[in-house]
Amino acid sequence: MASTDKLPTRAENFADWYVELIQRAKLADYSDVKGCMVIRPNGYAIWENMQRALDGMFKETGHVNAYFPLLIPEEYLNREKEHVEGFKPQLAVVGYAGGAPLEPGQRYVIRPTSETIINRSFAKWIQSYRDLPLLINQWANVMRWEMRTRLFLRTTEFLWQEGHTCHETEGEAQDETLKMLEVYRRFAEDYMAMPVLCGQKTESEKFPGAVRTYSIEAMMQDKKALQAGTSHMLGQNFAKMFETQFQGRDGKQHFAWQTSWGVSTRLIGALILTHSDDAGLVVPPKLAAQHAVIIVIGKTPEERAKVKERAAALAADLNQNGVRTIVDDDESKMPGFKYYEYDLRGMCLRIELGPKDLEKNQCVLARRDQRQADGKAVKQFLQLAETVAKAKEALDDMQKSLLEKAKAFRAANTFEVNSYDEMKAKADAGFLLAHWNGDAKVEARIKEETGLTTRNRPFDLKQEPGKCVVTGEPSPGRIVFSKAY
Repeated sequence: MASTDKLPTRAENFADWYVELIQRAKLADYSDVKGCMVIRPNGYAIWENMQRALDGMFKETGHVNAYFPLLIPEEYLNREKEHVEGFKPQLAVVGYAGGAPLEPGQRYVIRPTSETIINRSFAKWIQSYRDLPLLINQWANVMRWEMRTRLFLRTTEFLWQEGHTCHETEGEAQDETLKMLEVYRRFAEDYMAMPVLCGQKTESEKFPGAVRTYSIEAMMQDKKALQAGTSHMLGQNFAKMFETQFQGRDGKQHFAWQTSWGVSTRLIGALILTHSDDAGLVVPPKLAAQHAVIIVIGKTPEERAKVKERAAALAADLNQNGVRTIVDDDESKMPGFKYYEYDLRGMCLRIELGPKDLEKNQCVLARRDQRQADGKAVKQFLQLAETVAKAKEALDDMQKSLLEKAKAFRAANTFEVNSYDEMKAKADAGFLLAHWNGDAKVEARIKEETGLTTRNRPFDLKQEPGKCVVTGEPSPGRIVFSKAY
């Protein structure tokens, strides 16, 4: 496909649009390792900005970073039956080392998550209640052998952070679980401009080995749900398996109360699916690698020289004021081609500067998220002296507008359903708020017959008793059902 060919539209084929956008915007590519991806510089820059923001938020809440081994002794996983059963189909096992087979009991698992091996360290580090709380985070890669993969959303290897904490009491652990869920909510909404529902997962959807699992759930543009982050109240399950104990204030031995929580490079997929359009990538300014590009326009060397000089000065002013800006003076590409490329790659602001603009002491500003009915960019003429202030204003407004647009889309595609027939009819319509009797067998039946899964029971959803849409039995309140990634 030629580089100037248009992307498939979302209406034509949403799945093809998503994959094509990622590759054409140079965010990621397929690897020769089945199910794995190569994250290209454009994609990794977004992940770096996500890391910086989240890492700062973790440290503000008292957490510190550490690193634990990639390989976990297979025996560690076998200690926690529910945990290993939950991950068993996805495990990658190392059976050879140094050219020789490893004996049973000596094999290793490439971490699918690190609760087990981290508990081995916690058991050594924690002796007294004075050692608590222990608040650890690690930035790492994990591996889960996936049968059906999709770039960023589900790959065999992915990058993430996983928080692991130990507490003196159940109440402190529960508070930590919800505190970190709130950190994820703030990050999703304040940085990603992606509204989320915070709530508790059902028993069948919770993390293997957890007492309770909470999630943030977002609606993508195809009206499917995406679980964007989870926070788990682990209770004392892992502590008992690995004897993570401490001497309490009463002089007796107690098992630690624990939590774990994580988000991954799946967030890049969520960002794409929430905001991008038929012209390409749209990135909220707080996470964009670059905010603006100044495109130099001019036919003769003399014209271009004057424009380049002014563009360099303007870029310096913008960068000094927090607007990350580059200058494109590549003479081998026409301006129209550059506009297309920067739209495709998600540049927040495009500034056009040519000899006629210099004569009028002006420039042309186009904002990535504002399009005309024909899909072309909305252009604004600015005096050069006001460009810095207007660019900052445009970025702030873009960040807010993306969130409001996503909220409006979710609201327009969220429905109460009061019968199973209505649920089936609206299965592809978005988020369905339905009464359910809490029976896992009924939950499984709904999934099998409609493709709908429970997402979570949102904290801010007013709960009133009703009747299960499937059985007619009493229901404590509505829960969110949706088709999901």
